[in-house]
Amino acid sequence: MSVSDRLSLRPLTEADVDVLDRMENDQSAVGEHMWSGFRDPKRRRRRWEEDGCLGASSSMLAIASPDGALLGAVIWWPHDVAGPSGGCFELGCMVLPDCRGQGVAAVAQRALADYLFANTLANRIQALTSVDNEAERRSLDRAGFQLEGILRGAGFLGGRWRDGALYARLRDDPDT
Repeated sequence: MSVSDRLSLRPLTEADVDVLDRMENDQSAVGEHMWSGFRDPKRRRRRWEEDGCLGASSSMLAIASPDGALLGAVIWWPHDVAGPSGGCFELGCMVLPDCRGQGVAAVAQRALADYLFANTLANRIQALTSVDNEAERRSLDRAGFQLEGILRGAGFLGGRWRDGALYARLRDDPDT
């Protein structure tokens, strides 16, 4: 799916899976706001071989440059609390270290939310990030998400419990 002249969202390739697996197990590449410890280095590969990382429990798309180079990935999964199934999704984003600070995450997150609103029953798309992850908070603001509140002790990262900032976009929010 072409998002802009700067990037597109597309299914993961085998090469993408290798890069993302290496990145996820490299604390310096993931960064302090996403590092939660070492993970099974074959987990994503098994998932990709099973369903291309596109399924009912969660899905992931590559963020790609116009020439197809991997810039990062967006992920989403159902987060139903009340109402019909598929009424709420949570999303996440990771951008390769040398692509950060260029607005990639904001464009990709906006595009994914727009896609979910256009193609599902979703009324709400939400994202949770560490309160001290200023870059991701700016990205969510630029993607049209609104800060809804702070969740105390919501995540364990970097060896300590951290507060989380909850952001959301609703289907009928004005386009920003």
